[in-house]
Amino acid sequence: MALQPSPTAQAHLSVRPATPDDRDQLSRFTYSAPHLHRHLDWRPALDWIGQRPFWILEGEGTILGALACPRDPQPIAWIRLFSFGPPLSGQETWHWLWGRASAELAASGGATAAAIATQHWIEPLLVGQGFGRLDDIVVLSRDIRQADPIAPPSGVRIATMTSGDLQAAAEADAAAFDPLWRNSLEALSRAFLQASYASVAWDGSHVLGYQLSTASPLGTHLARLAVRPEAQRRGLGAALVSDLISHIGDSGSFRLTVNTQARNAASLALYRKLKFDLTGERYPVYAADIPSQGMSPAGQSAGGGNQV
Repeated sequence: MALQPSPTAQAHLSVRPATPDDRDQLSRFTYSAPHLHRHLDWRPALDWIGQRPFWILEGEGTILGALACPRDPQPIAWIRLFSFGPPLSGQETWHWLWGRASAELAASGGATAAAIATQHWIEPLLVGQGFGRLDDIVVLSRDIRQADPIAPPSGVRIATMTSGDLQAAAEADAAAFDPLWRNSLEALSRAFLQASYASVAWDGSHVLGYQLSTASPLGTHLARLAVRPEAQRRGLGAALVSDLISHIGDSGSFRLTVNTQARNAASLALYRKLKFDLTGERYPVYAADIPSQGMSPAGQSAGGGNQV
């Protein structure tokens, strides 16, 4: 159970939605906050200001904590940002902010809330509010040198992705993944702008799948690989990865990494076939269902502080 702030502390605390005017102070707060959780996202955390839920906890005009979990795509509400600092503990800050955020999600139609625990300290906060461990994100890696080329199946061509392919790629993404793991068109558009290389597999009339990758001094990361269900088991995924490897082969960076879910047997089998090895990195994924509770007559969250 969340720790209740003392009556004296409560008298000086307030919770309110974040506004664009908070950006500078929030930037300073998150930069210096000793505890900061940020979702693995294509969008900077503060770019969610103006989307709801995004709540700030204040004490006498000073930001003491922040939590953002807007839905994207519907009905998934990832914990995009949670930060806190003294004098409050993580439990106290979470109690104040998650109560408001979860009530708002319930009042506006419900959601599946989720978080990737990249840091251990957030796990007990999630578990204490009814989040269950759903899966783990695992990381795989391979050296791209001496990779054997894999051709796409007959009638399929791999081409560099253009902005005109984004809608079709988003449709392939939605068809290929469960709701929790889907990219919205907006998220995919942001990813495309940050990609070092993106490509599509198409049969002359339809986009059957795509890959999107990013580059850093440490190597290339296969950030997304999706193939429509009706086109799977034809070697399209392997061909897209092979095309990526040929594209980055002359860059001088020989490490290619990828993430997937520990329970995604088909994905793991593909990457192992392509000579990826598990690195040992593992990040728990937690989720909780928030049922719809409607709006009160005044338009406020029903119950005012619903907890999952």
